[in-house]
Amino acid sequence: METSKYVASAATRHVRISTQKTRLVADLIRKRLVGEALTILRFNAKAKPALILEKTLRSAVANAQQKNAGLDVDKLVIGKILINQGPAWKRIRPAPQGRAYRIQKQTSHVHVYLEEKTGR
Repeated sequence: METSKYVASAATRHVRISTQKTRLVADLIRKRLVGEALTILRFNAKAKPALILEKTLRSAVANAQQKNAGLDVDKLVIGKILINQGPAWKRIRPAPQGRAYRIQKQTSHVHVYLEEKTGR
């Protein structure tokens, strides 16, 4: 079994938002320093995906601090960020002549992995 290069991770599952919307915001913060990523998320126009990613990122930072007491948070970088599709909520919408249309409300799983920056 190989050792992981990631310092800490956090996951938020079954979030009621589509993966496509969340991935657009996740692409903005991938491979950035944690402080810089939090600033980008705070002032992003896409409020809901930014809030979800911010909460997950803060949770990963807290996990890193809990795991390693002497860790410098300013040197943490987002190593990997995954937005996967969760189960869809299936709903029914009434349609003409007694029929019903199916509505699928998408959910997402968000995973954030942090690593320590080396060098400059």
